[in-house]
Amino acid sequence: MLLRPVFALWALVTFQRRFHVSSCVPTCEDESVFFPPRLVVKFNDSASALCVGCKRLCLNRTVDLEISLGTKTSNGTRITWDVDRMTEWDTSPMCFYSFNDDDDQCCARLAVTVYQPPDIVSISLVDHSGPMLEGHQYTLQCMVQGVAPAEHLLVTFLKGKEPLGPSQSTMTRQKTPVTEFFSLNITATKEDDRVQYRCQAALELGPDGPRDKPVVESTSLKSTVHYGPQTDQTSQSITLIAGELLSLNCSAIANPAPSYTWTLPPARPHSFNSSVLNISSVALVDGGQYVCVISNERGNVTVTYNVTVNVNYVAIIIGVVVVVVVVIIVAAIVYIKHYKHNRMGQYTLWFRNRFQHAPVSNQME
Repeated sequence: MLLRPVFALWALVTFQRRFHVSSCVPTCEDESVFFPPRLVVKFNDSASALCVGCKRLCLNRTVDLEISLGTKTSNGTRITWDVDRMTEWDTSPMCFYSFNDDDDQCCARLAVTVYQPPDIVSISLVDHSGPMLEGHQYTLQCMVQGVAPAEHLLVTFLKGKEPLGPSQSTMTRQKTPVTEFFSLNITATKEDDRVQYRCQAALELGPDGPRDKPVVESTSLKSTVHYGPQTDQTSQSITLIAGELLSLNCSAIANPAPSYTWTLPPARPHSFNSSVLNISSVALVDGGQYVCVISNERGNVTVTYNVTVNVNYVAIIIGVVVVVVVVIIVAAIVYIKHYKHNRMGQYTLWFRNRFQHAPVSNQME
């Protein structure tokens, strides 16, 4: 009965001497080397690596590979490690050999990074729903679910195509998949209305990682920003000549859409409620102050137009000229008719008198 515990203790000591990690020499004259020196593999994918035990010092000694999954195939001082499915998140094969009779070991560990792209990436506004208000601060939140390893995670917020700055994960030791939240504060402006916000999560795995960097992007969050009316106009002075077109445009940008209220001179009715006011032919009574008030639930602005309408002297002159011409023509017609009538009467009388008083002798002859 005593022999069984003794045998078990001897086996354990022998096993520990063979796989004694703590006795590894940090630097050896003839070191073991892995090819590739760093392995980056996606979870559940296959992987393989080669350990070259040494160049010469271990030729007559045992070279071995300590692994937690997969298979190993030895060929002299070379050992190949193969994994059909990487199912461990934290694994680090160790290649070693004993370089003296005290079983001091020369060891090399393969750096293995097991990764998984995010399952879900989503973006939202923290504690807010509905439209944003201009000038107010809000917090965008990006949730990244099921990503590993977190230490290689980089999240970037996007406003349209414009990056708003990256955020690095702070979970540097977590090897298994995690869910992380990233935040970004923004101040809403009118330019942000209808903007598409997104966030993308990328695993920065370095040159040993896959050629196509694992990147997962959220769906778009379309923003709606409410802001008061804004216009470049404040007040204008307009001078017209009677009969010309008066067109006043006080259009403004706003969200929600603004309403327009006009105050007109007393001679005009107060029925205009659109952004553009047109009077096809202004009269002198249309001069005065026109006030346009643009308003929505976020505020209002006022635009004032001071309109002056001058007499159309050209039209008056043309009218006077036309009247004068007409008078001259009428006078000329009347004169001509009167002249012809008088001249014809005188001629007829002269002719008649001449033949009535002619000598008789002349008549007899």
